[in-house]
Amino acid sequence: MGMLVDGKWTDDDGIRNDKGKFVRPDSICRNWVTKDGAPGPSGSAGFEAEPGRYHLYVSHNCPWAYRTVLFRKLKGLEDLISMAISASSVKGEGWTYVEEEGCVPDSVNQIKYLHEAYTKSDPHYTGRVTVPTLWDKKQNIIVSNESSEIIRMFNSEFNHLTGNEDDYYHEDLREEIDTINDDVYGNLNNGVYRCGFAASQEAYEEAYEKLFGCLDRMEERLSKQRYLVGGRLTESDWRLFSTLVRFDIVYYGLFKCNKRHVYEYPNLWDYTLELYQYPGVAEVSRLDHFKRGYYAAMPKLNPLAIVPVGPDLDFTQSHDRNRFPIA
Repeated sequence: MGMLVDGKWTDDDGIRNDKGKFVRPDSICRNWVTKDGAPGPSGSAGFEAEPGRYHLYVSHNCPWAYRTVLFRKLKGLEDLISMAISASSVKGEGWTYVEEEGCVPDSVNQIKYLHEAYTKSDPHYTGRVTVPTLWDKKQNIIVSNESSEIIRMFNSEFNHLTGNEDDYYHEDLREEIDTINDDVYGNLNNGVYRCGFAASQEAYEEAYEKLFGCLDRMEERLSKQRYLVGGRLTESDWRLFSTLVRFDIVYYGLFKCNKRHVYEYPNLWDYTLELYQYPGVAEVSRLDHFKRGYYAAMPKLNPLAIVPVGPDLDFTQSHDRNRFPIA
């Protein structure tokens, strides 16, 4: 999808190693919004949590961006943090903010391409241009483009402004949450991309086996408890859900993750249904954009940009997760 080199856009994204394996580069912008503007983890710069100060650049189809949209919704931050949603069918120079049904053009920096915000923040920026990107309107710079850290900022640092104390990173469960996150991220969240973007048979099959090994472990875990960690809804569930809800729609076909559909796993499928039906989630889940953003805008994987009609999935059907208690 391209990247910036010394502030100049290039179509070379540099995402595969010499063995044909997809390698996701680390996020570069890693500052934190904190309640009082104190430094974040590892001494990262702190930005004070203030109403109306921050702007979130996302895309409907991107699962990394989607989980920040989920947390913005779950934590009641919609009136505090504005948002721009990129077009799903247009990615000429990366994430593109133009009129498209269901999307929101940028009202803060009036950019067309997200990379324009990156060079506004740093004229000599070198690196990939990714969603989500959290923008500080006061200083006109990027705060963070690391989704796992943005959701934790949203989880806790604005509570004093919203009164929403729902906690998806419970202190007493953090070690287990982090362990599950490592498994799910490495083998599933990123694993589907390691399958889809593999440039060798060996790289593809290695990623494929690890991906379905992870799904099998999550299926087994969810056969015994309602949620992934401690019987309580945590960020691990939303991180897993962001991939599961896209799996049968996109990854099974386009990314060749075709050993088994999610709906063929009894517990994973019911779990996906429950989370989709959680208050507010369906409202921010554009299934049509999930599909279009991959099939219509990835010419290397789908050169004719034909978007499949199916699959015919009903995320509103009843589930039986109520058989497990909530801790």
